[in-house]
Amino acid sequence: MKPIKDFEHIARRQGGLNKHLTAGQMSMLAIGGAIGTGLFLGSAYAIQMAGPSVLLSYLIGGAIALLLMGCLAEMTSEHPTPGSFGDYAEFYLGPLFGFLVRYSYWSCVVLAVGTEVTAIGMYMQFWFPATPIWPWVLLFSAAVIAINLIGVKSFGQVEYALSTVKVVAIVAFIVIGIGILSFSANPAFGLRNLTEGGFLPFGVKGMWFAVIVSIFSYLSIEMIAVAAGEAKNPVIAVRAAFKGTIVRLFIFYMLSIGLMLAIVPWRQSGTGESPFLMAMNVIHLPAAAGIFNFIVLVAALSAMNSQLYITTRMMFSLSRAGQAPAALGRISRRGIPVNALAMSCIGILVSIVLSLVAPKTSFAAMMSISVYGACFTWLMIFVTHLFFRRRHRQTHLKFRMWGFPYTTLAGALLMAALMVSTAFTEFFRMTLWFGIPFTLLLVAAYLFHSRRAPAPQPLKVPEVE
Repeated sequence: MKPIKDFEHIARRQGGLNKHLTAGQMSMLAIGGAIGTGLFLGSAYAIQMAGPSVLLSYLIGGAIALLLMGCLAEMTSEHPTPGSFGDYAEFYLGPLFGFLVRYSYWSCVVLAVGTEVTAIGMYMQFWFPATPIWPWVLLFSAAVIAINLIGVKSFGQVEYALSTVKVVAIVAFIVIGIGILSFSANPAFGLRNLTEGGFLPFGVKGMWFAVIVSIFSYLSIEMIAVAAGEAKNPVIAVRAAFKGTIVRLFIFYMLSIGLMLAIVPWRQSGTGESPFLMAMNVIHLPAAAGIFNFIVLVAALSAMNSQLYITTRMMFSLSRAGQAPAALGRISRRGIPVNALAMSCIGILVSIVLSLVAPKTSFAAMMSISVYGACFTWLMIFVTHLFFRRRHRQTHLKFRMWGFPYTTLAGALLMAALMVSTAFTEFFRMTLWFGIPFTLLLVAAYLFHSRRAPAPQPLKVPEVE
């Protein structure tokens, strides 16, 4: 495949999607993806790795996310397309990199969808302990697929409502936690839980390894860039969503995890249930545990909903780039890439199989594999931004990332270091074992496909089913 010299060619070939999302819906879409199982359940794994220093882990992860969003906001303001950073990699780095980024991200978030719906099955066992996970996976998967089929405008409204519920719940948790620490006479509660046994019980190494979990938790904030392709006023929406999302996420993550650690000693935070649910159980507020279990279920449902949306758009972009079957690029009369949506349900099928074969470890297995695609995609976004800026040295940009090139280089180096670090952790040992062969397989597939690909043809009218 030859490099494309005009970015407008990439933008035009992805036409046909409806542009109904508002800035508020885009912001909530990103929050919907990022505040989910990674925070409510994944944080338990991070705590076991780092102890109280998990706060530093999420602080570092949040700083990387902030740098990433700055790079994306700058590139998206110039090129708001559904393929987003996959399109940018194709144009600024070359077709091979566009191929690798799109497929790596698609596979990563497809598996993240599986982790969310697996968590939903685990949460339902709070009320129905005798039932297996897989029937709940099927039930809630059907509901989320239906939401994604009704049209992007209705999807945005549903996701806004779901995200609002969990934002309100997190705020309530923060208020309750502050109240408990301020007025409770129970000696088991207090900030001393953050230092008993040492703030860094597993050293700097444990704290650093937990940053990997934090990246998985923050995963999906990049949805703002993808959703810009279906926004009413993409440039204004991206800038507003960028500012709002980062501030909210940072406050929510740091305060909620800090309070949870002050209420429940970190050694008691196992990986079998949400540490936030454990905190509610410890407080003994009437029906609090049941209510909060419902909240974390809604959070996982919301994250799954937004992640399925984003994988569908990425597969749609792959098809329109000629890197996936043409049928996956067709859209319905409602403006939905239905075939791409069906293809993106693979993660649900994987979660069903794993919940039957290994119900106790299915969540951890999918998370450790999914992390590779997350780290690779974030690394390539930083690298793409370096080449984007080199091309636009003399351009007046609509949004400008501060501190360039040092901030972009810092983000790229941190992500590269995290990818290498996965090889030295027991929990993420599968990450590179899966990721390196997967990338080599993608390169081979690209080379095989490019030799047989026809020369670029004039753009056709988007196909509608």
